[in-house]
Amino acid sequence: MNKFFSLTLLLSLVLITHVYAQRKTIEQRVDSIMKLMTLSEKVGQLNQYSGREVTGPASDRKNYLLNDIKSGKVGSMLNVKGVKDTREIQAIALQSRLKIPLLFSLDVIHGYKTVFPIPLAESASWDLDVIRKSAQVAAEESAASGIHWTFAPMVDIARDPRWGRVMEGAGEDTYLGAKIATARVLGFQGDQLGAVDRIMACAKHFAAYGAAMAGRDYNPVDMSKQQLHEIYLPPFKAAADAGVATFMNSFNTLNGVPATGNSYLQRDILKGDWNYKGFVVSDWGSIKEMIPWGFAKNLNEASEKAILAGSDMDMESEAYKKELESLVNSGKVDIKFVDDAVRRILYKKFELGLFDNPYRFSDEKREKKVMNDPSYKKVALEAAQKSIVLLKNTNHLLPLKKDIKNIALIGPLVKAKRDQAGSWVVYADTANIVSVYEGVKQKVRGAKLTFAEGTAITGTLTTGFANAVNTAKNADIVVMVLGENWDMSGEAKSRTEIGIPGKQEELFKAIKATGKPVVVVIMAGRPLVFNTIAAQADAIVYAWFLGDQGGNAIADVLFGDFNPSGKLPISFPRNVGQIPIFYNHYNTGRPVTKPNDIRYKSAYIDAPNDPQYAFGHGLSYTDFHYSNLKLSETILNKDETLKINFTITNTGKVVGEEVVQLYIQDTFASVVRPVKELKDFAKVKLKPGESKEITFELAPEKLSFYHEEKGWIVEAGEFKIMIGAASDNIKLNSLFELRDR
Repeated sequence: MNKFFSLTLLLSLVLITHVYAQRKTIEQRVDSIMKLMTLSEKVGQLNQYSGREVTGPASDRKNYLLNDIKSGKVGSMLNVKGVKDTREIQAIALQSRLKIPLLFSLDVIHGYKTVFPIPLAESASWDLDVIRKSAQVAAEESAASGIHWTFAPMVDIARDPRWGRVMEGAGEDTYLGAKIATARVLGFQGDQLGAVDRIMACAKHFAAYGAAMAGRDYNPVDMSKQQLHEIYLPPFKAAADAGVATFMNSFNTLNGVPATGNSYLQRDILKGDWNYKGFVVSDWGSIKEMIPWGFAKNLNEASEKAILAGSDMDMESEAYKKELESLVNSGKVDIKFVDDAVRRILYKKFELGLFDNPYRFSDEKREKKVMNDPSYKKVALEAAQKSIVLLKNTNHLLPLKKDIKNIALIGPLVKAKRDQAGSWVVYADTANIVSVYEGVKQKVRGAKLTFAEGTAITGTLTTGFANAVNTAKNADIVVMVLGENWDMSGEAKSRTEIGIPGKQEELFKAIKATGKPVVVVIMAGRPLVFNTIAAQADAIVYAWFLGDQGGNAIADVLFGDFNPSGKLPISFPRNVGQIPIFYNHYNTGRPVTKPNDIRYKSAYIDAPNDPQYAFGHGLSYTDFHYSNLKLSETILNKDETLKINFTITNTGKVVGEEVVQLYIQDTFASVVRPVKELKDFAKVKLKPGESKEITFELAPEKLSFYHEEKGWIVEAGEFKIMIGAASDNIKLNSLFELRDR
């Protein structure tokens, strides 16, 4: 036993020494380059340009961009993709005096060539393995085309679906968001930077961008430190702990200070408390945007405030390029701040192996092979299937029988392809995208399919209603495909009304009036308001924007070849007036305890307080029974971990997956606590009649909260345990007491 322990210790020491030596070697190499660099060359490493003009036709901008690259005045390029172009531009960078290679970056948000579900949709899978796998495929394709770095994942918590960028994130919950952030970082980067089939990830937008006032993009954010640390920062901390290579700051102000010039965020928290070793890139032009904010009077002052606050790389402001040398020479900026930023960037270039081989990501044979890998379609299909949420299924209408004689497919998105891809796609190649019509047609080859568009996605035309109604009357069942078009969500796509646009809900009413059973499939990049459909549709499938394999995935769910298992990562409001709406709210001093008892209570007089569909909601084609909740202790000390056991049983007739969710409530504390908080979850696959015992562990840190004066603390008191299928569907509960020793 002693010999084994000694050998293990020796091997561990050797490994630690090797890792330390390897890091020290990179640091030494960075230092050796730094000693050779002029101030101008150092500033150049902090400059990032968009490369669309570089690869385009001749222009004055193209000429000066190429000259800057050749002169060593550029550290990174974005929007250049493909081996041919990246290799060509890298060759120009290697004509500079020190031959420092460029970083090539791109917004690879939910796939490169293979398009996966939008991130919000994928988050509805609650399947961390699938999420990591889709990011890995995106990395493999990107890396094969010469890309080193993606501006993803977006880990902003978003409680306001009016904000268009809600589609890029993981929804409203901090715990789920942190887990998904980790999965995506590991998918993009692998376990360690440097593999030629992985790319650097970027945690964005630091910080609190998802809380933009009124859901309006680029708007201010004002919040307490408690909210910032408890709700909005943990997914960023999770990304940092997972080794994310870079951070991107956000467009918003935080309590009056633009994030780009915010020392509290970048110096105190990120590079201070978290000891983050990667680098921070500004969002597009956000350094110069501090001028219209009124935080800097000119570009010179904006550059000074950004570099001192910890923004390392300037994306497309040309602020550092124009102003940083003079700021250093005048003594306004200590050279140590520039040196720190340059070291962080060079370190990543060494980790990627670019100094050893600047073209290692530019292999045409690998590019061709990877871009035609047929296995990626299977990954895209699995991700799409698991992202679908079954919101409603009256009288078990779904799944449909494959021997149906006549199916009417009605709606403006039945044959949609480009819309299926959603916002933020690199290659909008509709040839790779399967529409709902195509998916259903392949599924039921013997059935008669009839199609009527009925109306457009937007606009007021109703001339197609009559044809759609006649089509419905002659069918056995109607499947309507409604929703947004692809560019109604995403950056700069905030909306004051988030109902299904145009005359689509009126079309639904006309079809429902025929008396035929109606299944509604909704495509969107955000939660929409659809009260009439929610009340009257026989079944509702929320399909988001599912990417290349969306049509096949939807058909699989409609006809039961895949049992839906998705759960909502964000609450669906009944109307815009409820927004922001989220499950982990505070109780107030006058909570509503009975549905009709709202007099002088914290309630609306014209609508319920609760959402149309709650966080965690999602139905299945089978049923699950929860039982036998047991706690390892009912009284425990602050430093102890509580074990929670319960049994889940598939009581239905088909195989199914259930996302079991653990919530807690700290019933009394020195700071008011939410009515419930997600603290763990597990996705469990069970055969009919099969049972499985689930164990969750509540470590002390899961019971902690942020106190503005004391920081993160754990307080003694009573806690409520809740196990359920959704935040509003708790199946089991119990209490325990936490004591000081």
